[in-house]
Amino acid sequence: MAARLSDIAQQAGVSEATVSRVLNDRPGVSTDTRQAVLTALDVLGYERPARLRKRSAGLVGLVVPELDNPIFPAFAQIIESNLAQGGYTPVLCTQTPGGVTEDEYVEMLLDRQVSGIVFVSGLHADTSADPERYHKLLARPLPIVLLNGYVDGVDAPFVSCDDREAGELGVAHLVALGHRRIGLISGPKRFMPVQRKIAGYRAAMKKLVGLGDTAVDELISLSLFGVEGGQAAAGRLFDRGVTGIVCGSDLMALGAIRAARQRGLSIPDDVSVVGYDDSPLIAFTDPPLTTVRQPVTAMAVAAVRALIDEINGHGTHRSEYVFRPELVVRSSTGAAPVPVPA
Repeated sequence: MAARLSDIAQQAGVSEATVSRVLNDRPGVSTDTRQAVLTALDVLGYERPARLRKRSAGLVGLVVPELDNPIFPAFAQIIESNLAQGGYTPVLCTQTPGGVTEDEYVEMLLDRQVSGIVFVSGLHADTSADPERYHKLLARPLPIVLLNGYVDGVDAPFVSCDDREAGELGVAHLVALGHRRIGLISGPKRFMPVQRKIAGYRAAMKKLVGLGDTAVDELISLSLFGVEGGQAAAGRLFDRGVTGIVCGSDLMALGAIRAARQRGLSIPDDVSVVGYDDSPLIAFTDPPLTTVRQPVTAMAVAAVRALIDEINGHGTHRSEYVFRPELVVRSSTGAAPVPVPA
């Protein structure tokens, strides 16, 4: 479709002469004005002239788990945007249960001669998985960055949220509200982030509540990640008389709330629930969820910067970059219920 100068000029708020200069890639136009004209082209659905199209610096693979959990699209969107700003074309590979595996996606990406790969919550987070797959990529050599997970001995940049502190934050918040019977629900223990959350939860329960290992173990309920897993895990803890639950994800927290309501329990009058992630839209649940926020933007930007540095041969610091989480208090937590006298 041929671009009409008048339409573009009106959309960008400039003269037709200015639009003409930009489209013909002539000098005398400020960077902001040039960008306004190009944005107007995009908004109106016109193709940019070939001379104005930025050539891609290369393809970069982005391997993420299923997109059912809104935290993963949040990571993917920011990573893709920052890769594009750096001149790279992102190739999104989304895993689904029973679908294409991480290793199969990697083979496809290698066939396309990608410049690097970002892995989000992949097999590097699973302590039962063989890390040799990452050693082979690094030996090619292929730059990789691994987000939310850690494998000792893999010489690559890792980007993580401090899951141990996340566990501590949830417990400390509930203790401050008067809770003492505080449970933890999370995913399978083979995952490194789960192990770290358990460690933080355990340390806080010992320090702030004074419980021993055996008593703490009885308040930990692990299941599959997701709403259904959270519902099942929370149900077991309600049988043990908990008044507060720290969850391994926001979706598990929603499952815990569902389990509570099925038992006629009110949130937060009878039971308080703390999520993890601060996923998009989680502030609009019923009730709005108190959660421990992952700094998604900062983590995603750091991952992209580390990968581009690796691609450009600058040799970024190959260790784990750990970002601090933040407690976000909303309406799913409240004062511990007063025990009814016998």
